[in-house]
Amino acid sequence: MSNEQVIGEAVAVCGECDWVMRVPPRAAGEAAQCPRCGHHVAPPAQPDHQRPLAWALATLVMLGLVFAFDFLSFSTRGVAHSMSFFDAARAMSGHDYPSLGVLLFMTTAGLPAAYLLALVCLLVQAARRRSGAMSLALARTLRPLEPWMMADVFIVGVLVSLIKIVTLADVAIGTSFVAFCIYALLLLRTFTLIDWVSLWQNLAPMPVTDTHLETARTGASQDAVACRGCGMAYQPHRHGRCPRCNRRPVSNALDRIQLTWALLVTAVILYIPANIYPIMSTTSLGSTDPQTIIGGVLHLAHTGSWPIAAVIFVASVVVPISKIAALAWLCLAATHGWHDDSRSQMRLYRITEKIGRWSMIDVFVVAVLVALVRAGALMAIEPGPAALCFAAVVIITMVAAHTFDTRRLWGATFERDSP
Repeated sequence: MSNEQVIGEAVAVCGECDWVMRVPPRAAGEAAQCPRCGHHVAPPAQPDHQRPLAWALATLVMLGLVFAFDFLSFSTRGVAHSMSFFDAARAMSGHDYPSLGVLLFMTTAGLPAAYLLALVCLLVQAARRRSGAMSLALARTLRPLEPWMMADVFIVGVLVSLIKIVTLADVAIGTSFVAFCIYALLLLRTFTLIDWVSLWQNLAPMPVTDTHLETARTGASQDAVACRGCGMAYQPHRHGRCPRCNRRPVSNALDRIQLTWALLVTAVILYIPANIYPIMSTTSLGSTDPQTIIGGVLHLAHTGSWPIAAVIFVASVVVPISKIAALAWLCLAATHGWHDDSRSQMRLYRITEKIGRWSMIDVFVVAVLVALVRAGALMAIEPGPAALCFAAVVIITMVAAHTFDTRRLWGATFERDSP
């Protein structure tokens, strides 16, 4: 989720350091950055809304093709089985893990489909310069959904799954998998083409308010906030809600650092059973072999699949631990005023926020293997309790990153330092 808060056509408040700046008119393809922390205040300007509309429609068409064909097929010792894309989610639900099945489907297809349909409606209304209360509610809801769409992560999970079982059985890639890869690329491209500043301006032009912000100061020092829904600056004690999109302001009384700490402690507690209990169990010729996350990494390394073992180790061990440690350090820095290099701390936060979703690879690997490997007593794979705990760790750390108040990283420089 991007944190930029854009105000009017000339003034903007950085959502990461709260700095107020003047933004000149953008030409096509030009972006605006905060001179203080380097954050993108306004994304690259697009000449019109036709291009993202075309890409969104193409992505929806390709997503429909994903459900029309077989995704993968599996055969071993005369036993064959094929799976559709929906089978991955349905298989997890069939093994008493419906929450994991819902999570897989929503992050790879459900949320993207809803996002694209809503985006198409918004782009059409923006082109006609029409909007209603429902349109404004959709517009302020869509952007927070973007980090939770993990089609690209799922593709890596599928590839890891194939390499894990290619020595045990014959696996064939179906037309649906090819369509899914194209769909994931189209989805990423659609994200990059959306100019939210222009889209909001067409849906709901900036109303005239009595707020006058001075540049080279913080928004907080001027008793003003930037709406997290549409980016408009206003004074909550005068207006109550955002005059543009009617969203409630986030209360400054909420200690977001304490909330981040609580989420990190919860993630640490859940990470322990995620590594102790098996993440999946493999049954071969009547013999069951449970595997933990580390056990799976060691097994891959022992069989010679060092690159895949490294991918799983980084995604399932290095990234979660590094993310928890980085956020804990940033919380300490924000609390105790360790602000010798706020820019470096901001770079650390941005990296931490971006990489957290990739830890979901291991959960997707388990889902694909459970749905694909179905040969009765000959060979079968079942999910373990660690899969649920690990998925919870990934989700909680992502939420923790989004709740962290980056403005606190600037400490004493929050008001005095100029860019």
